[in-house]
Amino acid sequence: MVLLYVNILRSSRFCSLSAHLTRNYKQAGLHVKKAPFPSQISCYRTTNSVHLRSPQTAPHLLLCSNGGRACFQITPKPTSPLPSGPHFHTSAPVRALPAPLLWLLLKPLQKITAVILGRSIRKWWVALPPNRRQLMREWVRHRRWHLISGAGVAMVILALLLLTHLDESPVTGRTRLLVFSREKYMELAALTSEAYMEEFAELLVPVTDPRHQVVERLVQHLAERNKDIPEVSEVSWSVHVVKSHNVNAFVLPDGKVFMFTGMLETVADVHQLTVVLGHEMAHAVLGHSAEQASLSHVVDLLSLILLTAIWAVCPRDSLAVLGHWVQEKLSQLMFSRPYSRKLEAEADQVGLQLAAKACADVRAGPVFWQQMEIRDQLTEETTVPEWMSTHPSHRNRVTQLDRLVPQALELRESCVCPALPATDPRVVFTKSVRVILEAAKNQGRGGPEGARKPPLPRSPASLLTGLPAALLAQNDLYPSPNLDREMKGQVSFIASESAVTASVPAPSEGEGSQSVGQSTS
Repeated sequence: MVLLYVNILRSSRFCSLSAHLTRNYKQAGLHVKKAPFPSQISCYRTTNSVHLRSPQTAPHLLLCSNGGRACFQITPKPTSPLPSGPHFHTSAPVRALPAPLLWLLLKPLQKITAVILGRSIRKWWVALPPNRRQLMREWVRHRRWHLISGAGVAMVILALLLLTHLDESPVTGRTRLLVFSREKYMELAALTSEAYMEEFAELLVPVTDPRHQVVERLVQHLAERNKDIPEVSEVSWSVHVVKSHNVNAFVLPDGKVFMFTGMLETVADVHQLTVVLGHEMAHAVLGHSAEQASLSHVVDLLSLILLTAIWAVCPRDSLAVLGHWVQEKLSQLMFSRPYSRKLEAEADQVGLQLAAKACADVRAGPVFWQQMEIRDQLTEETTVPEWMSTHPSHRNRVTQLDRLVPQALELRESCVCPALPATDPRVVFTKSVRVILEAAKNQGRGGPEGARKPPLPRSPASLLTGLPAALLAQNDLYPSPNLDREMKGQVSFIASESAVTASVPAPSEGEGSQSVGQSTS
């Protein structure tokens, strides 16, 4: 280490720099003597001197001026060699849990906390002597207006907080409460998709299966014809068909469509399947899952206050448990289930519009729900009243869709779709049902067994054997979404026929034979 004396410096801060001296320099007034190493100079703060250090890989230098006023002597300091290129070390990103998932995990903990708090308040009150209880009552009575004012302020703050989370529905323009953003819920949808894919891994039909192909083509056709809606065009839609007898289908917010083969065995033609897919895609487009989770979150937070009060007021734990159960049931009947039925009705409306823009025969929508009602009767499946269900009844859905069909037909016509056949499938279905009932009544006259339960031509399962292949053949009649002629209506829609029909006489008008299979599906 060498000390540098500089007369003009008293206190300075220097930074470090690196330099490599490879040859001798002769400059005016300075003599540079090269030592055997390259150099890296490191400077740090000092008062009236500067200590210069260099690594072992640096040259040993001596710099002097002619006047002798300043002199540099640099000695090496061992350092590790620098890498030849840039080298960065970054830690792996830590992914936080999505807010909806975090709420789902904390939801049981919140209820347990409310129960413990309410029970603790009750035990504390019971342990108080009578005079202390009387003092507490007097304190509350004298400050009742202060307490009421505080509760009012809290309610105003809560109302303002809810107002800041109001949002507009994408298609309908309805104002709604949205606590969880669409982006946050997409993260939860990705985790949900992984869970469903793992659950149905051994039940998924191959992509070459006709059932998968028909659903895939219909979903892509719906997406193409409704790409003017940002929530449709921004999503990558994918199809997964699950081998299951459940009559069900659902679409996750990230665009993953899960169709059960039981639903494919229930629909009678490609138009009904298009209406069903439009309904499920409408749930994803409108963000109903995030909306319903937001309402459930707010209701649960408000219910915590009532739950704490129940456990604080009830004298025994058994009564508190009963009150807790009643509170949960009332919350479902008053808030969750009516709101779910409202979202289902909205999905029916928007889904019918999506199907109309895809040039489907929207008149098949009411027929599908009539078929579902008859199917429940044939299978003797127990149904709950609508006010206890999360979905509207089949009959109310038929009524609502019948009311929406004229508007959907106008929308379909404005999309330059091919003309529909004059025969209304709703009329055909009604006449077919009448023919089946008359035939069953005639057969029932043969004996008490038939009168007690009218025999059916065929079971619903046997009636629809081979329907997916027929659906794929019908789907070939849909215009290709990649062709411009689709928008000009040059590829015609042909009225779909059921894959199978029941062995009953046709109606006198000659229209009933097409829908006999529909009435028993």
